[in-house]
Amino acid sequence: MTYQPRIVDRELAERLQATGAVVIEGPRACGKTTTAQQIAASEVRLDVDDVARRLASLEPARVLVGNVPRLIDEWQLEPAIWNHVRRAVDDRRQPGQFILTGSAVPADDATRHTGAGRLTRLRMRPLSLFELGHSSGEVSLAGLLEGTPATAGRSVILLDDLAELICVGGWPVNLGRSTQTALRANRDHLDEIRRLDIANGDGRKRDPVRVSMLLRSLARNVATPVATATLASDTGEGVSAIREHTAADYIRALERIMIVENQPAWPTHLRSRSVLRSKPIRHLADPALAVAAVRATPPRLLRDLDFLGLLFESMVVRDLRVYAQAADADVFHYREKGGLEVDAIVQANDGRWAAFEVKLGEGRADAGAANLLRLAQRVDPKRMGEPAALGLIVSSGYGYTREDGVSVIPIGALGP
Repeated sequence: MTYQPRIVDRELAERLQATGAVVIEGPRACGKTTTAQQIAASEVRLDVDDVARRLASLEPARVLVGNVPRLIDEWQLEPAIWNHVRRAVDDRRQPGQFILTGSAVPADDATRHTGAGRLTRLRMRPLSLFELGHSSGEVSLAGLLEGTPATAGRSVILLDDLAELICVGGWPVNLGRSTQTALRANRDHLDEIRRLDIANGDGRKRDPVRVSMLLRSLARNVATPVATATLASDTGEGVSAIREHTAADYIRALERIMIVENQPAWPTHLRSRSVLRSKPIRHLADPALAVAAVRATPPRLLRDLDFLGLLFESMVVRDLRVYAQAADADVFHYREKGGLEVDAIVQANDGRWAAFEVKLGEGRADAGAANLLRLAQRVDPKRMGEPAALGLIVSSGYGYTREDGVSVIPIGALGP
């Protein structure tokens, strides 16, 4: 199969030139192994090679022998490898020695000996629309952070097509598959998550039925700041409902395997005394998992435009995270107790920031623009700087800048 180039390819190559080992982390099936294989000179796969895994448990250093960069796939299955990699990097004193991939974050004691200066972590996510070939990339997120105006020709993603893109998701295994085949594959993926994957982070087994209930609750509340107690109560009534502490435990486990990736609140400074809300916005690794959890289909989504709008927002956040990482930036949200909400804030590590509202259509563009302009007025420019861009991300249309200075950006034109 032909390799689908990833935005993270360049970052991986750059990190290998500067660091002894790179740890690629991301949810299972997002393409970590295939990406690492493009640059690795040798490999060992602990999830499929039983002999190698037994050897790793007995003599971890033996697993490290091979041409470099050496790929150690699903390293967290034998966490003792971490310290042997750290020592090998110290001994060899050369960059680009190892690539470790993992679909779960092991318990803290597995990495208690710091890898600072020796190992660097690189996050991978499912494919963005740009990587899937459904975005021209005419409007660059990195360019927006540098103050480049948003300009793009007309991009049209019909609602029917958008619903299909959301249902199929960004999983590489679905490339070339029909929508029906992809829907089945995503449901199977979710079944593996609830039965097996959820134990990979800490080794604890959990009730698959209750995990399914929580995943459905997360799916119904995707792209919202829903509280854990609400998620628990949403799983059922009476004795069938999950208790809050159980829901919190399951969410932590899903975070360890990177199926849940919350969107944190933006740590900003305001001119006013407005009180900010700090609850994270809930997202699954890909909105297709939310679709699978509620067993939806494109026609069903088209009959529930409110839910489709939330899934669209979640897809946009997925893509913004991929593009932001390439620009050395992070993605936040903004919420005030007084009611002002902005869907996404992208802030670079040097402090530059841009704010975005996500709208399924241009019909609510004015309301979104008003929110962005209100936010710009509230943020203290002496401490945070002026916004590099204020943008409305929509499903279709032209890329341009409105008279009020807010950019309109079709998702089919947004790129890294």
